[in-house]
Amino acid sequence: MGTFDAVDVIGVKRDHGVLSPEQIDWMIGAYTAGEVAEEQMSALLMAIFLNGMDRAELNRWTGAMIASGERLDYTGLGRPTADKHSTGGVGDKITLALTPLVASFGVAVPQLSGRGLGHTGGTLDKLESIPGWRAELTNQQMYDQLSSVGAVICQAGAGLAPADRKLYALRDVTGTVASIPLIASSIMSKKIAEGTSGLVLDVKCGSGAFMTDIDRARQLAQTMVEIGADHDVVTTAVITDMSTPLGMAAGNALEVREALEVLAGGGPPDVVELTIVLARQMLASAAAQVEVRGVPGAGITPGSPQAVRRARELRDADPEQALRDGTAMDRWGDLIRAQGGDPVAPLPWARHTTDVVADADGYLATLSALPVGVAAWRLGAGRARREDAVQAGAGMVLHAKIGDQVRRGQPLMTLHTDTPERFNRAIEALDGGWTITAEPPEVSPVVLDTIGA
Repeated sequence: MGTFDAVDVIGVKRDHGVLSPEQIDWMIGAYTAGEVAEEQMSALLMAIFLNGMDRAELNRWTGAMIASGERLDYTGLGRPTADKHSTGGVGDKITLALTPLVASFGVAVPQLSGRGLGHTGGTLDKLESIPGWRAELTNQQMYDQLSSVGAVICQAGAGLAPADRKLYALRDVTGTVASIPLIASSIMSKKIAEGTSGLVLDVKCGSGAFMTDIDRARQLAQTMVEIGADHDVVTTAVITDMSTPLGMAAGNALEVREALEVLAGGGPPDVVELTIVLARQMLASAAAQVEVRGVPGAGITPGSPQAVRRARELRDADPEQALRDGTAMDRWGDLIRAQGGDPVAPLPWARHTTDVVADADGYLATLSALPVGVAAWRLGAGRARREDAVQAGAGMVLHAKIGDQVRRGQPLMTLHTDTPERFNRAIEALDGGWTITAEPPEVSPVVLDTIGA
């Protein structure tokens, strides 16, 4: 890799030019090593924010971020791999039920997840409400658990895409977070580095999502699908509604309880629907891998009768049945125990609750995700800074969804916290967050679009 001048590289993108592969490799490598100054990378990020990147540039940029650290390899597991990534929302506990559900069909699911920040909840925070459960695993522990259980949910190790960790922090303080190429490369560099061969993206759209506009959500989804294809990862994207909270619970232990309802064959219809949609996409991704690559480590070669049969099994799999008959729940127990948790231990409850009631008779016409997310955060379910602690039992339980008929004085939601002095600020966040109308509203579908299927 040659040596370049950072100012010259910045100038290319500033003047609407296209960065060469060598310039990209050098800039990412030198920045990760501390040889390019923060202000110089800040200038390049702003130039990318303003002028974009073409597909070849973005492919190389993502590849350089992957190459800045280690890349995990699960080809020896003897199973196809599939993962899901959500861009984040309010009440999004889908990973909790989806991971063991897909694993119950013999697909390895290496699910690297994060913690919540602001109004968006984090999967690791939710799971840490389970007594004994731990998020930190070594690469070898991840591999061993995928081999034995078929599923793992844990935090990403420091060795995966370290360039992204530095760039993410820099984007946060330079006003360049909202760049689609930078968002896409950030997400995809980590997901590709984690070693999965199949990826399903849940791109949220609406008031409680980072992408509030569906056209930009489609653009982000298409960009990530293209990056996946360019890096030989079978990738599809599902654009889903986040204008209203997903399910009936927002908060860590509260969401675990709801995920357990889904694993027991019940749960809110929107959570069940999205879990099934994403499971089918992940199983289809695994089937496509088997058709093209066989199953390395299991002696199944591409095009062989075994490959054809295995791919058909995955495409014909019935996730709904696995929820009904307890198969997915059994895998959940294995997953939690493997990471030190007790799957039958009581989950924590907050010490204090209060209700927010309907102010009129009629139909719940809107219930915006963002105010609910902010209220749950203020109750203690989220954090303002990465180092803040969260309350396991804090959050909200909804008693009505959009389209439901309600009566004046009926509880619309119950707020939970260990610190009741938080109630007033949470209720302030909910002001104007819902409307009640005389006529029933039109209810938006959960799934808005699918890209790359």
